[in-house]
Amino acid sequence: MKQNESSLTSLVTAFSRVYHSKYDSPKVFDDFMANKLISEEEFEAISSNMIHGIHFFNGDIGKKFQDDPSKILKWITQVQLSPISLARSAFCEKVLLNEMDLGVEQYVILGAGLDTFCFRYPELMNKLKVFEVDHPTTQAFKKKKIEDANFEIPNNLRFVSSDFTSRFSDQSLVDKGFDYKKTFCSLLGVSYYLTKEETANLINSIFANVPSGSSIVFDFADQNLFTEKGEFNRVENMVKMAAASGEPMKSNYTYQEMEHMLEKFELLIYEHLSPNDIDERFFKSRTDYLSAFETIHFIHAVKK
Repeated sequence: MKQNESSLTSLVTAFSRVYHSKYDSPKVFDDFMANKLISEEEFEAISSNMIHGIHFFNGDIGKKFQDDPSKILKWITQVQLSPISLARSAFCEKVLLNEMDLGVEQYVILGAGLDTFCFRYPELMNKLKVFEVDHPTTQAFKKKKIEDANFEIPNNLRFVSSDFTSRFSDQSLVDKGFDYKKTFCSLLGVSYYLTKEETANLINSIFANVPSGSSIVFDFADQNLFTEKGEFNRVENMVKMAAASGEPMKSNYTYQEMEHMLEKFELLIYEHLSPNDIDERFFKSRTDYLSAFETIHFIHAVKK
């Protein structure tokens, strides 16, 4: 991993959420706190870079909107940057809030990046312990962002540093106050960057000792990841951008592979959303460019 590379990825994801919160309607997922963790200078710099990079994404769009950069930025953000992040976060947090009604008291966010959950739900401070797990470089970056925003870190939030390409141990969570009780976990935007063995070890480490009813929401790329071009070649562009950044996408799965891996850890798939399902649930009847990303699926799995 390159120095600050993950931080850049986190920043671009936060940028796409800020853009959606500011300019898109209706909202798929309103991360109204993301703009506190990304400065106006950073927002403008990323906007400029995206606009000037339009010919990588789509030369025809660059020509069509060459006299209106705001339309170029809207196209790039809604087609390429936002759809996966917005839909998976909306799905995940709806499941989490339902799981809390069923007794969940702990939330483990694997690959938290610049997640703002704790800051958007201060009313949950005494009801839910939150553990943000991420690479040390990314966590240092986020802590600086929190400091710059003059945020007070909630009492229920714990930071756990980990490199997922090394063998993860739940002891690092226990050391920060994690208990072996009913737990909800999210793994968003991570599985495609790990090998299948690394993903399996990560899920197993979290769920080996937690009780029945604990669950996880995650996204994964299907078997067409490296062959599907997608609308406006956006899937192909996503794979190329990941490789160019030094964080290549490594893993894709058939549904049967995913089901088999989860069964080994006594996890049963409770809900599976295909790209068509995601489109129907989160992007139906929109008049802008937002639509579900081809090849990306969501899973909610529950421990037996």
